[in-house]
Amino acid sequence: MAELKRVLCIPFPAQRHVTPLLKLFHCIVDHGIKVTVVNTESIHAQVMAANQLDDGSNQIDFVAFPYGLETDEERKDWAKLLESISRVTPGYSQEFIEKVKQQSKGNEDEQINFVIVDLTAGWAPEVAKRMDIKRAGFWAASVSSLALTLHIRKLIEGGVIDNEVIALMNDAISISKDLPSYKSDDLTWTFPEDLTVGSFWNEDSTCSNWLDQHPPQSVIYVAFGSTTIFSPEQFYELAHGLEQIGRPFLWVVCPHRTNAPVNKFHGTFLQRVRNHGKVIQWAPQVEVLAHPSVACFFTHCGVPLLCRPYFADQRLNRSFICDVWRVGLGVDGDENGVITRHEVRTKILAVIGSDEIKANCQRMKEMARKSVSEGRSSLKNLESFIELIKA
Repeated sequence: MAELKRVLCIPFPAQRHVTPLLKLFHCIVDHGIKVTVVNTESIHAQVMAANQLDDGSNQIDFVAFPYGLETDEERKDWAKLLESISRVTPGYSQEFIEKVKQQSKGNEDEQINFVIVDLTAGWAPEVAKRMDIKRAGFWAASVSSLALTLHIRKLIEGGVIDNEVIALMNDAISISKDLPSYKSDDLTWTFPEDLTVGSFWNEDSTCSNWLDQHPPQSVIYVAFGSTTIFSPEQFYELAHGLEQIGRPFLWVVCPHRTNAPVNKFHGTFLQRVRNHGKVIQWAPQVEVLAHPSVACFFTHCGVPLLCRPYFADQRLNRSFICDVWRVGLGVDGDENGVITRHEVRTKILAVIGSDEIKANCQRMKEMARKSVSEGRSSLKNLESFIELIKA
């Protein structure tokens, strides 16, 4: 019998980071690899409650640990959350590895042979290094953002980025004469104070049946991830824009993403759009995006795309989506940074009506399909990664 390999995963506790890791694990467990994921208690509870594990999940188990914040208010403070996780998690992860090592003496199948760490959690690679275990870094964002991140030092040394500039709030920052300026408000300090960790809410499977009732290329899918938070004004403008367009839409709205009185607003709004709109708290996004009835995806820059980037790599994603690949359009705010209902309506009509965007999307779709076919790059890279774990 082939030796069973056990992999420990240390993710960054946000949905857009953990979800693709779970997809990766489902690809590797069939190759004699067992996966253990260590995570915060809150994310652990939400994963279990959502029951998102597919076939092969008996080879994936989860270990929870506390992260030192007692109250909900503390957990909503992004700075405190990151500080606590980076302070507490390394110790718990190392203790867990040592515990497994002691308990599995004489049983090589239970030993942790490999560690996959989320590179966003900068402390995680050091845990594996200290324990002298083979490791690989996971990057949940785009390859372009990884390339930019890895070359920041060279950009500074080459004078492309001015390392001496300290930007004040609302200042314009020019990274390079060849790149557009950024508003300083777009940078890291614009994380909302009440930002919550990405969650694993139960998915609303009724949306699949709803999508089945609509013709191909007819539905606008709207979802802004688990960290984007709207002001009441922005929330209402988006809602009215979707209403005025008069086309079928599926909108993912979770109550924590806006300070607007969502429940009160929903009553009248849902009544007005009952014939063409559906609002849910969470969707099986991969299945929704693959559905033939979806015409465009209104998002923070993850189909034809309407892009409203929020932070981190999303602005670079918009540049590729709109300017390089030309598979979407950007959605712009007014002088106050608010996307008006008129802008929503105008851009949705433009992206749905663009034959160029549709053709480019189809071309990229075929390229993606080919890359995962037998003998092509993505599948070969996955096979090489599995061999690396087993070596």
